[in-house]
Formats: sequence, C-alpha cells, structure tokens
Amino acid sequence: MQRLAVLLSRAALALACCTLFIVPSAQALDYPNRPARIVVGYPPGGSTDILARIFAQYLGERLGQQFIVENRPGAGNNIGTETVVKAAPDGYTFLLANPANTINASLYKKLNFNFLQDTQPVANFIKVTNVMEVYPGVPAKNVAEFIAYAKANPGKVNMASSGNGTSVHLSGELFMMMTGVKMVHVPYKGAGPALIDLMGGQVQVFFDNLPSSIAHIKAGKLRALAVTAAVRSDELPDVPIVGDTVPGYEATAFFGISAPKGTPKEIVDLVNKTVNDGLKDPKVMAKLKDLGGIPAPGSAEDFGKLLAAETAKWEKVVRAANLSVE
Repeated sequence: MQRLAVLLSRAALALACCTLFIVPSAQALDYPNRPARIVVGYPPGGSTDILARIFAQYLGERLGQQFIVENRPGAGNNIGTETVVKAAPDGYTFLLANPANTINASLYKKLNFNFLQDTQPVANFIKVTNVMEVYPGVPAKNVAEFIAYAKANPGKVNMASSGNGTSVHLSGELFMMMTGVKMVHVPYKGAGPALIDLMGGQVQVFFDNLPSSIAHIKAGKLRALAVTAAVRSDELPDVPIVGDTVPGYEATAFFGISAPKGTPKEIVDLVNKTVNDGLKDPKVMAKLKDLGGIPAPGSAEDFGKLLAAETAKWEKVVRAANLSVE
C-alpha cells in the first residue's frame, strides 16, 4: 500500500507538471478569438500602410480572425504609437513599427511615452531602401546634377517627407548635411499626400521608402535619381546608389510590428512565428519583392535589438543636424 501511495503521488506530481506546460499552449490556441487591429501612424497609401495590409491579410488567414488596419495619422507617427502604448496588452492591438519610432525618441522634445520601454517587440517584416526621386520637371538627371541644381537655387527646392522624424525626413537631412545643399523641408501626413504633390510639382524631391514609390517610378510619373542603400535595388537595377556620388551615404528602413508592453509571451511568440512563416510564403514573398523589400525574419528579441540599435544610430544624426520638434 505504501509503494502504491508513492506511485500515485509521483503520478499526480507528473500530471501537475504537464498541466503547467499545457496551459500556455491552450491559451495560445484560443488566440485570437476576436478581431485584432494593427495601428498605422499614417494615412493609407504609404509604405507603412501597404505592408500593414499585406501582413494583416496573412495573419488573418493563418490565425482565423480578422486583423484590421487602423490608420491613426499625425504628429510624425506619434499619435498611432501612443494609441498602442495606451491599449490593453491583450494581444489584440499591434503597431506597425517603422524608423520614425526610433527617430522620434530623440527628435521630439516631449513625448508621452518611451517607445523602447513602453512597447513589446513582436516581429520584423522587411528592410527596404529609400529612393531619391524628383518631379520630372526638375532638370537634374542624376545626383551630381541635382546637387548643382539645388546649390544654384538655394531656398527654392522643396523636399517632401512623410512627416517629421520619418526615415524619409532623416534621409533628406543626412543628404543635406553631407552635401551642403539647402532645401526647404515640407512634411506631410504620410507618403500618400506627399506623392500626390510631388507628381503635381508642388515639391521637387522626395527620399521616399521604395514600396510606396516604385509603381510611380516604373510608370514614368517620377524620376528616380538614386537609392539610399549601400547596394542597388533588384527592382531598380539601373538606378545607382547615392553613395556613388556622396561617399559614405547610406539610409535604409525597417518595418515590423510591436505591441503594448506586457502582452503575453505566448501570444508574442505565436504572432512572431506566423510572421516568419509568412516570410517564407511564396505569395507574400512575391508581394514584398514587387515592393523592393528584403525579408528580415528573426525572433522578437532580434527585433528588439534592431530597435535599440536604430534608436542610437538616428540619435547621432538628429544631434548632428541640430533637429528638434516641439
């Protein structure tokens, strides 16, 4: 009887231990049980919005619930970010994270949140180059001619951006800092409105994320002078890099998703795995290739390291250019 009691006790302990490991999996399998949202801090039409919709569709198909893209434009992406920071950490609100999140930490004098501390990295999607493009009426056909044109017309060249603090804005600031060119910065509430004015000639140059501009470039509505990465883009093989003319110049952008701090690890892990699966899916890969994006799979921890490194990198540019937004 004593031996039987010991065996039963051991069996009960083993069952209890198994239960501890089964519960998180059961919780993960019960997620999502209602629609989730991916907040985009820009209007529809820009790279951030385009990529959010690609992955919202994929996550919805794989996880069996809608992932709805919610546009919350304004304040250089900060309105959308604050919406997510203040949301319940229950796995039903995500942020389409982008370079603005790492730039704004030093660009804005006062924010109601600390991006690195108040959000949870979930998954990186892709990295993309920006593209230096001009209104076709601009006489410059390459970067060297543009520099000469801008220097001959100080204060008359308008540089669009998708908002203060975006990688688009800082790519242009870096260009001005390294070339001595002076341009008038015209911030928009996203790439969509900026592209409309660029194609209309209201602004002359735009260092846009390639995904939102590539269709207009291929259609001949805009002229690409160079890409901002260290190597040429496979989608625009005939377009040189800015660094060919401005040695040492390089600027790329990342896109991924973050969640409110405290979001359950099992949900973060599930969404991360689903995103990484998507980066192997032929249909998703085809869409990303058409946009000029390079898949960037990895763990949530990998994405967190990238966010920290980008924050430190852009802080140096912000300080060197003496930039500040109230």
